[in-house]
Amino acid sequence: MTRTDLLIDGEWRKALSARRIPVVSPSTGQVIGEVADANPADVDAAVQAASRAFDAGSWRSLEIGERARILERALAILEPRLDRIQALVTAEMGLPTSVARVQIPGALATGRYFLEVARSRRSHEIRHTSSGPTAVVEEPVGVVASISPWNGPFNMAVAKVVPALISGCSMVYKPAPETPLDGFLLAEALVEAGVPPGVFNYVTGDRDAGRAMVSHPLVDKVSFTGSTAAGREIGRECGAGFKRMQLELGGKSAAIVLDDADIATTTAALAMGAFFNTGQVCMAFSRVLVPKRRYDEFTAALVGAAEAMTVGDPFDEATTMGPLVSARQQQRVLEYVDIGRSEGATVATGGGVPEGLEGGAYVQPTVLTGTSNSMRVAREEIFGPVASLLSYDSLDEAIAIANDSDYGLHGGVFTTDPHQAVDVARRVRSGTFSINSFTYNIEAPFGGVKNSGVGRDTGPEAIQSYYELKTINMTEDTAALLTSPTP
Repeated sequence: MTRTDLLIDGEWRKALSARRIPVVSPSTGQVIGEVADANPADVDAAVQAASRAFDAGSWRSLEIGERARILERALAILEPRLDRIQALVTAEMGLPTSVARVQIPGALATGRYFLEVARSRRSHEIRHTSSGPTAVVEEPVGVVASISPWNGPFNMAVAKVVPALISGCSMVYKPAPETPLDGFLLAEALVEAGVPPGVFNYVTGDRDAGRAMVSHPLVDKVSFTGSTAAGREIGRECGAGFKRMQLELGGKSAAIVLDDADIATTTAALAMGAFFNTGQVCMAFSRVLVPKRRYDEFTAALVGAAEAMTVGDPFDEATTMGPLVSARQQQRVLEYVDIGRSEGATVATGGGVPEGLEGGAYVQPTVLTGTSNSMRVAREEIFGPVASLLSYDSLDEAIAIANDSDYGLHGGVFTTDPHQAVDVARRVRSGTFSINSFTYNIEAPFGGVKNSGVGRDTGPEAIQSYYELKTINMTEDTAALLTSPTP
């Protein structure tokens, strides 16, 4: 699949840039497509189109119910194309077919959830204050530059695009350069459904394209999911220009196993948390904290779970773990395993490339034991199928270890004591937390504290983030014009 065109102002235009980005299948190492590497002139054209569309008001002036009907039509258009999207995502990033078959349709369910939430919202509120009647009105933030990661391309696209558009914003969307192909189908569906020209623009490119989007003076908000290093750079740029920003960044989440935890159910959740999506999950349980008395028991159980996984061709129905997204990411993960060894950790299982899969970006599910929280493998985000097991003596020590991190995205506790479960959940500093599970809940706010980012990407809060609040101090006769808020 080769696409060198960009969606700008409702038209598919050949990119001004002559640069191209090859799309490489991580399961084979073979080139499977090519897209344009947009230059600043391409990005400027897209942002200008979004700005004109927002100023014209053809989209934001629609009743929210009408915007929802158009976006629902786009999701319906995508339904018969899901098999194609699943195949593209599996080819681009190595997501096993067995997982894609559930995850890709789930993205449409996520989109419909946001539409349902948006329909039930009120656009304004009348407050009777000591200074007289006051209207607090929600207005769309403006032009949004939205940049997605490669670890869940179609899901992320839907989760970023629908909240921004249903709120009345115009946007420029850029997928990760590793996984740009599936997004073309979403863009085509939005055009076909009737989203006005310029409201949604689709641009492919690498970091320079992203920088041009973030720094463009007509961009009012940046929505970014990716590394903390990139997020820090974006944050500086947004701060200088007073742009709104929503940054969902890295994590080094700790799963705290208490002394009474059930080994079977806990191990299943830990394995999911550490190895799902080949460990390429920002909220992954990459640190597993176990009481010393049960350390050997849980080590053996997690090693067994890792060794039971079927690593291989993501198009094979029997595969439960595919490759990493790229050879570069594979090399990064293997280097971290070596760093762990050099720091004194022991590779209890995994740590290398599976036999017979040397042609792809594969890494065995890996369990490191004998780790301490001062080691790099316990402090830095690896973003691969590597779990570090740490021991502790007391619950206070476990919570201190969990909080001794630059990150604060997710965390977990495993226990049969509900009182202790809630106590731990409240004491660990993180934006999201799971009790006896590894849960990503789209109906609640998801995001982090500390170096894990700013803002929340899911739940009703995701839609709220695309609005600005305007206060209108009114007189009694003008207040009557806004006394009946409409959805």
